[in-house]
Amino acid sequence: MFNTVSSSSHGLARGSQIVSLHVLPEARSLSAIMRNGDITMISLEDGTQTQFHGSLGKSAAQAPIQASIGSSPDDDSAPRISWRGDGAFFVVSTLSPPPPASSASQLRRRTLRVYDREGALQSTSEAVAGLEHTLVWRPSGNLIVGTQRFGFEGGGAGKEERHDVVFFERNGLRHGEFGIRAVDLAGSGSKGVVGKWGYRVRELTWSSDSNVLAIWIERDEGDVVQLWTMGNYYWYLKQEIEAPAVEDQPGRFTSVAWHPEQALHIILTTQTALIQRTYAWETFASPSEPPVDSGAVAVFDGTKILLTPFRIQNVPPPMSSAQIALSTQRSPIYASFSAVSDTLAVLWETGYAELWSLKTRFEGGRGKAVDPIRVWSGSLDGVRNARQIQLTATGTSSTVSVLWTDKGANYVTSLQLEGFASKGDPTTTTLPSVNSRLLSAGSRSTCQGPSGEIHRYDTEQQTFLPVAHFHEFCLQSQGLLVTSSQSGPQIVYLGLGSSGKLHIASGEAHHVLATNATSYTVASGFIIFTTTAHEARFVPVARLSSLLEESQNADEDMKQEKREWETRRVERGSRIVVAVPSAMSLVLQMPRGNLETINPRPLVMEVVKQDIDAGNYRKAFFACRKHRIDLNVLVDHDEAKFLERISSFVEQIHEVDHINLFLSGLGRGSQPQENIAKLCDAVRVELEKKDLKQYVNSILTAYVVKTPPDHEAGLSLLLRLRNSDPEVVEDAVKYIIFLVDANRLFDTALGMYDFSLVLMIAQHAQKDPREYLPFLRELRALEKYYQRFKIDDHLKRHESALRNLSLAGASYFEEATAYVELYHLYDAALRIWKGTDRYNTILELYGDWLFERREFRQAASTFIEAQALSKAMVAHEKALEWQELFYLASQTGMSEEDIIATGHRVAEDLTSKKRHSEAARVLLDYAKDIREAIIAYVQGNHFSEARRIIALQSKPELIEDVVHPAALDSCAQIVEDANECKEQLQKQLNRVRELRIRKVEQPDAFYGTEDVTLHNVDVMTDVSMAPTAFTRYTVAPTAASRSSKLSSRSKRKMERKVGSGRKGTVDEEEYLLKSLTKLTARFASIQDEAKALLPHLLQFTPEHREEGVAMQQHLLDFEEELKRSLEEIWSKPPEEVPIDSWATRMEDAEREKRVNPVDKLPKPELPSSSKGWRINLFDLEP
Repeated sequence: MFNTVSSSSHGLARGSQIVSLHVLPEARSLSAIMRNGDITMISLEDGTQTQFHGSLGKSAAQAPIQASIGSSPDDDSAPRISWRGDGAFFVVSTLSPPPPASSASQLRRRTLRVYDREGALQSTSEAVAGLEHTLVWRPSGNLIVGTQRFGFEGGGAGKEERHDVVFFERNGLRHGEFGIRAVDLAGSGSKGVVGKWGYRVRELTWSSDSNVLAIWIERDEGDVVQLWTMGNYYWYLKQEIEAPAVEDQPGRFTSVAWHPEQALHIILTTQTALIQRTYAWETFASPSEPPVDSGAVAVFDGTKILLTPFRIQNVPPPMSSAQIALSTQRSPIYASFSAVSDTLAVLWETGYAELWSLKTRFEGGRGKAVDPIRVWSGSLDGVRNARQIQLTATGTSSTVSVLWTDKGANYVTSLQLEGFASKGDPTTTTLPSVNSRLLSAGSRSTCQGPSGEIHRYDTEQQTFLPVAHFHEFCLQSQGLLVTSSQSGPQIVYLGLGSSGKLHIASGEAHHVLATNATSYTVASGFIIFTTTAHEARFVPVARLSSLLEESQNADEDMKQEKREWETRRVERGSRIVVAVPSAMSLVLQMPRGNLETINPRPLVMEVVKQDIDAGNYRKAFFACRKHRIDLNVLVDHDEAKFLERISSFVEQIHEVDHINLFLSGLGRGSQPQENIAKLCDAVRVELEKKDLKQYVNSILTAYVVKTPPDHEAGLSLLLRLRNSDPEVVEDAVKYIIFLVDANRLFDTALGMYDFSLVLMIAQHAQKDPREYLPFLRELRALEKYYQRFKIDDHLKRHESALRNLSLAGASYFEEATAYVELYHLYDAALRIWKGTDRYNTILELYGDWLFERREFRQAASTFIEAQALSKAMVAHEKALEWQELFYLASQTGMSEEDIIATGHRVAEDLTSKKRHSEAARVLLDYAKDIREAIIAYVQGNHFSEARRIIALQSKPELIEDVVHPAALDSCAQIVEDANECKEQLQKQLNRVRELRIRKVEQPDAFYGTEDVTLHNVDVMTDVSMAPTAFTRYTVAPTAASRSSKLSSRSKRKMERKVGSGRKGTVDEEEYLLKSLTKLTARFASIQDEAKALLPHLLQFTPEHREEGVAMQQHLLDFEEELKRSLEEIWSKPPEEVPIDSWATRMEDAEREKRVNPVDKLPKPELPSSSKGWRINLFDLEP
């Protein structure tokens, strides 16, 4: 029952008669067509009316028309109006007024006129003969749709059975058409009951997404609604909805309408029933697996099924490899392929079904790609309102399962077939919920309810039991057998919902693989799905169990794993049609309808790996070559197996060019150099066994591609073949020159000391004889080893040159020593002349070189080995190794005066290096200068040792002359150092306070660059710019942008900038904290110096005692100040518990991005005064 929700009335002129009404898309206005042709716009808000007759008035509508153009006999003579989806324009279809009785022609024609919402005429359609009353404007706005009849007076020129759906543009011009299949519509009833031809088109209507056109047709046998869609500029008849008959009377629809929001939801009414149907797009693709994976796809087009096996052909639609002409005049409702056989099942809504053996040709060649024959047909008893068919097969037996609806319940009727013959009676099972759907998941029936719950038929209990649950209904779904290491084999259910979520579920576990999926398929061990980001992603099926088992704590790991899935960019709007594992192909359909076949890397790699495991290297090689896969995969997949099967590999890949291609790729691979050399040698040995002459080029390639390349071995091979096969050698020389730079080969041949080989390389490399012949003649004139020395020197092989020069004779020793000094070949020279009488000379040369490099310690050892003790003493003195120096002095019998002078020099050098204690020791033991030794001790703050030596040597006068003044000087220096630390502490503490105030008050300006010219910009680009290293307080006017890819030198430079603590940078606070840490360490060293000095100040004169008291108090005061400052700087304010809101969460996220230097640097620990550096007696002094 329908109830009136609201009503309104508005006055019209007396005598006006409305013949057509239409509500605007925004439902705020009403358009009415009057009997006299006027159009009235009525506002449903205030009742105002606007009447208009077009830009030319009624006279234009009454203008004479061509006698040959008329309307259809089935025209209902009523005007029509249809609005564009956005309400900006509307189109009116009206018949011309009846001609006068005296007129020769009595034909009337229909005309389309387009108006804007203000009533201004925009366009008038061209004259179309036989145009009918139907009219609808596509919601997307690009087409106006009507129908046209042919083959009668006033109709279109054509056969009488021709009946077209015609399209117009907004400017009134024609824009294509497609034919209604009148032969199928006329049926076998008596013509003329409904219209002249036994049927007529009542209305046209578009789905809200503008993808499906519904044609309401009235027939003698009853009404039918056809659903048409377009793909690749061809119109397909996809479904037919027949009106149910009532009491043996033809069924009639009373209304047909699409849901305004749910795109594929259609609502139909009859006099006694309300019919609602929701459609969805589904691809009928064969799920068969290798080796019988045909990749066949079936497309419905009325009473035809278009078939294409994509394994061997990619036929662009609307063409196909084959067509199945069905035996009935009605369109089928569903089709399904067998997963194990080349069979197609077709279902009609009445419960009638057919099985077709496709006889697909799986390999290339001549003949039909598909040769289908019908092998079984029949109706399942009791089945009505059938919706889905499923075909499962095992061996020669198969099962046909049909899902159907009756009286608010869903049923599955199954029929067993043996060799395509019925075996027993069909069995019917009630499904647990209405609006269910069958899904393929093994041999047992599995269904999915409208809320996503999945039930599987239990043969023991003979009922459906729940096994999994999606969070929404998934039209496209299936079950996958997955083997888990923990739980063993299990069925994981996969489904794609209308929201774009790709679900997997098993038992109570559930996971969403993606939230933006548009289509998917399963092939080669991968779930392949496309996304709204125009990508195809590949999920390993083996990982589904672990994805379901992982806990919520592993979200980050799961996200990382998803980022690692293989991804490939695809064309915008692409959807998967079918995947063919054997052909390594994925067929995609573009939004327009055209097809594209791609070969994704994961599919190719899966087949290649299978071929490698099976030892079929030839097939794997050509697959890699065709699809541009690195040939190293032949080795990397299983290197041990490859080495075992190396002979089989060479036997299968027997072409020289292909072996060269493989070896070249192997040399450029990422494997370690040792592995590359081992593999190249293994292939080379096998080729040498098979046929040295045939594979000489491949053998040379194996030598050359190694790292480092073995050019000399390759040339040696040419020398072996030069006498026996000169023609082969000539071609091989040309080939190796092609592989390697000719100059390098020339030098390699020269380094082999074989002039005939050098000449052969030079001639085939087309080198100018004037460049090399004089040089070769000069070399030939020299004796053997000196000749080799010259060759090695020319090739910059200096060690080999030195070795040959040493073999040339003793007369060349001076030249050899000069050569050693020129190229610093000391290690090689020591090895060559070790054990000879020239060894010490080489050692002394080596020592002089080390001395020049200021490696005095090494030089001293070398001089000692060469028995050059005087030079060794000089080296020890330079190295400040005074113990070894004076030992050698005693061994060489150095005079007393020289020892004293040497002692003074060494002590002076030690003092300059702050090694005061050692300097004093040298002065005492070797220079015999007690006073200078005491001065050295007190300079190093070693007062205790100085006083001990004074007492030992009985020199009390040095206490007052040297020690007392030095103690006061040291005390003053400690106080001065402490004052410097105090001044630095105060400056840096104030700067830290200033920075922290600015950071709190103006964080954006502190951390980033503020551009005052952008203050009034409301919308900024989404291209992010990297922040600079400067704040708004930086003196520098600009900052260069940072490159995303910095060189190592630039990175080091950037690190120096960050650590420099330049004023105004964001790193300044961190630099200040590091500086304060160093200051603390410096003060600790000052305390250590005070610890050594204070006891002596207590024991010396009253003046010293007063200075000691003052110094200790000064240090104690600074220690307290330093402690307070460190506590202030490294203290953190108490964290307040914020109120959870969007703003606070954003603030927390921004705060996490800004690293606090206090968190990065630990607080420095200051040694306490209680650890013993202070003198307690000084605290008692007034």
